[in-house]
Amino acid sequence: MKKPPSPAPHPASLATNVAIALNAVLAAVDNEHPKVLCVRAGELGLPYGPFDPARHRTFEIGMREWVERQTKISLGFIEQLYTFGDEGREAPAAALAGRKASERIISVGYLALAPALSETIADDAVWRDWYGFFPWEDWRGGEPAILRERIIPGLTDWAGRGVGKSIRNARLARINIAFGLDGMGWAEERTLDRYELMYEAGLVVEAWRDRAAAGHEAPKKRDPALQQTGAPMISDHRRILATAIGRLRGKLKYRPVIFEMTPPEFTLLQLQRIVEAIVGFGFHKQNFRRTIEKSGFVEPTGETTQEAAGRPAALFRINREGVRARAATGLAIPRLRRAKD
Repeated sequence: MKKPPSPAPHPASLATNVAIALNAVLAAVDNEHPKVLCVRAGELGLPYGPFDPARHRTFEIGMREWVERQTKISLGFIEQLYTFGDEGREAPAAALAGRKASERIISVGYLALAPALSETIADDAVWRDWYGFFPWEDWRGGEPAILRERIIPGLTDWAGRGVGKSIRNARLARINIAFGLDGMGWAEERTLDRYELMYEAGLVVEAWRDRAAAGHEAPKKRDPALQQTGAPMISDHRRILATAIGRLRGKLKYRPVIFEMTPPEFTLLQLQRIVEAIVGFGFHKQNFRRTIEKSGFVEPTGETTQEAAGRPAALFRINREGVRARAATGLAIPRLRRAKD
């Protein structure tokens, strides 16, 4: 009896090697602007490079080396963010020196925090406001107009385009959860969910660029409307950045990591502005002040500073003992609620 023919190999199995890339999201807040360190490679991207097992004892060592080599900046606090290995994420090819066409790219992302912008000596290193990549995420001035004018209508149209009722309903449910519609409330840490929905719906530049590169769509002239939904990044770096922003926003609630991003001395208003810049919406000043004063994370220096018109403001510093004692505690950050749905 003849054996049945073996099934054809999955295209992914034809790749003989796996290349490991290391990506870093280095974030700092500058004058109420949350910024991320980028490198210019045609379009902007995150600092990245290949992991070399012969030279790098750990991923972290390799990542630190690549960031310093590309940007001339040494990293302080870092933590591993996520491993990005979805098939097809290399379309267009994740720029990686010496990469072979048959290799599958696996990226290990890291989140790094800094108390201030480091000087960029390298010509191709530049700090960018992360809301330039995600303009719909900044609610400090109220609901971003782009949500009602373009994003929600675009997603609603995509939800029902060429699909049956069950798929349409599933898509609408995802949209409601990610964007806080139908009374669900905006959850600031769902940054990645929102970006991925917009990618699927073709509302960001990378969606059309990647479809053309994969041969699914003919190259099309860049739609000026897509520029309104944020600056593009190379490969899937905007997805990695969205993951980092969501992680940091969520982490503020259960770890005192915000104090990795503060200067040695600060007023409570300055601290509030740093937190607001990261989460993307404002707090009631007195409520925030009471929360911080009760937290045990800060202590007064006994000095004051003149912030603007009015009385001098008290200066505070990090209470290192309090931070160590409450290392599993974050800040009480209320959820932002939509005024209307």
